[in-house]
Amino acid sequence: MSAPTTAPAAPAASVTSVFVRLKLSLLRNGLRQSSGRRAAYVASVVVTLLFAALQLIGLIALRGHAHAASLAVLLVAVLALGWAVMPLFFPGGDETLDPTRLVMLPLRPRALVRALLTASLVGIGPLFTLCLLAGSVIAVAHGVLAYVVGVVGAVLALLVCVALARAVAAANIRLLTSRKGRDLAVLSGLVIAVGAQAVNFGAQRLGSSGLGELDPAADLVRWLPPASAIGAVDAASEGSYGVALLQLGLAAAALAALIAVWSRHLTRLMTEPDGSTLPTAGETAVRQSAGLARLLPAGRTGTVMERGLRYMWRDPKTKAAWVTSLAIGLIVPVFNAVQGTGSIYFACFAAGMLGILMYNQFGQDTSAFWMVALTISSPRDAYVELRARACTLLLITLPYATLVTVLTAALLGDWTRLPEALGLSFALLGAMLATGAWTSARFPYSIPQEGYKNVAPGQVGLAWISIFGGMVAAALLCAPHIALTIWLNVSADGENLTWLLLPVGAAYGAGIAALGLRLAAPRTAARLPEILTAVSKG
Repeated sequence: MSAPTTAPAAPAASVTSVFVRLKLSLLRNGLRQSSGRRAAYVASVVVTLLFAALQLIGLIALRGHAHAASLAVLLVAVLALGWAVMPLFFPGGDETLDPTRLVMLPLRPRALVRALLTASLVGIGPLFTLCLLAGSVIAVAHGVLAYVVGVVGAVLALLVCVALARAVAAANIRLLTSRKGRDLAVLSGLVIAVGAQAVNFGAQRLGSSGLGELDPAADLVRWLPPASAIGAVDAASEGSYGVALLQLGLAAAALAALIAVWSRHLTRLMTEPDGSTLPTAGETAVRQSAGLARLLPAGRTGTVMERGLRYMWRDPKTKAAWVTSLAIGLIVPVFNAVQGTGSIYFACFAAGMLGILMYNQFGQDTSAFWMVALTISSPRDAYVELRARACTLLLITLPYATLVTVLTAALLGDWTRLPEALGLSFALLGAMLATGAWTSARFPYSIPQEGYKNVAPGQVGLAWISIFGGMVAAALLCAPHIALTIWLNVSADGENLTWLLLPVGAAYGAGIAALGLRLAAPRTAARLPEILTAVSKG
C-alpha cells in the first residue's frame, strides 16, 4: 500500500494583500453606515475627479510653455506639503493612519511598512496626486528618455508623498490620538483660510506678472524631493542626463529616509508603553502653581474669567469659534492691504468678528448652566457674571484688534488714520459687548457638544435673531461715533482733530458696554429658568 498523500497547504495570503483588502473593507463599511455619508463621499469623489481633470487639462495645455517646468515643480512641492500636514489636521480621515491598532498582531516592521505603504495608495488622495503628477510629466517631458524618466519620477514622487504622510502620522500618533491632538483639527479652518487667501494672492500676482515670477523659487525647489523627480524630467528633456539622474537619486534617497524613519517610529510604537499622559509629580506641581489664575481679580470676577479661559482652551466648539474669528479678523484686512485694495477701516473686521463671541454666552455652558444659575440671586450677581464674561473677551480682543489695526496701517502706510480706525474699532467692540449681553439673556440657544452642528435642532431661528439682530443693533449704536468720524474727515477744520477719535471711541465703547451690561443684568436674573431650558437642549 502506498502511503497516504496529504493535500498541499494553501499558501498564506501575503500581508500586503490583506491590508489592501482591509482598506477596501473599511471604505465599504464606512459607506454603509448612512446614506448621508455615502452621498458625501460620492460628492467628494466627483468634485475631486473634476478638479483633477481640470488640473490635468491645464498642465497639458502648458506643454511647450517656457515656464511650464517651474509651475509643475512648485505644484508638486505644494502637493507634498499638503500630504505632510494632512495627518496633523485630519487625523480621523483615514482609520489606517493609527498603527497602534495593530499592536497585538505578530507583524514585523518591514512587512508592516510595505503593507501600509501599498494600502495607502488606495483612495481619492493618491488618485488626485497621480493625475497631477501625470499632467506635470506631460507638460515638461520632451523625448522618449524624458518620458521614461517621467514614469520613474512620477512613481517616486507619489511614494514619497504617501511615505511622508505616514511618517508624520507615526511620529505624532500619541499626540493625535489624545484630546489635545484632536484639537489640532480645529486649526484646519485657519490653514484652509490662509491657504485660500495665499493662493488667491499668488494667482493675482501671476495674472499680472506672468509665470516668469516662479522661476527663482522653482530653481531652488527643483532640488527638493519629491519636486526633484519632476525637475529630473525637465533636465532629461534638455539633455542633462547626469542632472536628471542626480535629481531622481535625491527623490529615491528621500523615500528611503522616510521609510527608515517610519519604520523606527513603528518599532517604538509597537514595543514601548505609552507614558505620554502620565505627568511627573514635579510637572503636576508646576502646572498647579503656574497659569494666569494668579493674575486675575479676586472674587467672582476672577473665577468667571478663569472658567472662560479654560473654555477657550479645552472646549472644542469654543476653541473652534475663537480660532475662526481670530483668523478671519486678521485675513480680511491684511490680505486686502497686501493686495493694495484695502482700507484701514477694514481693520474693524477684527473687532466685529471677536465681538460676535459675546453673543450666546450661556450656550457654551450647556446643561451645566444650572451651577451658574444657583449663584445668581439678584441683578447685581447677574451684572458681575456678565461683566466678568465681557472682561474675558476683552482680555484677548483689545490687544488683538489693536495689533490688526496697527499692522493694516503699516501695510497701507496710512498712519494718519490709525487713531480714528482704532477709535472706531473700540466703539464697535463696546457696542457688540452691549448687544451680546442682552441677546445672551433674551435669545439663548444650545450648542451641541457632539457632531459638527453649532445650534441644536429647532433653535436655528433663535441663533439668527441673536447674531444678526445683535449685529444690526450694534451698528446702530455706533452710528453717533461713525457720524462724528465722517464729519471730522469732510470738515475743513476737522482734519487736525481726528486724533481725538481714539479717546472718544474708547470712552464711547466703554460707556455703551457698561450700559448694555446694566440693562441685561435684570433680564438675566429674571429669566434663569428659561435660559437653562434653552441651553440644555443640545
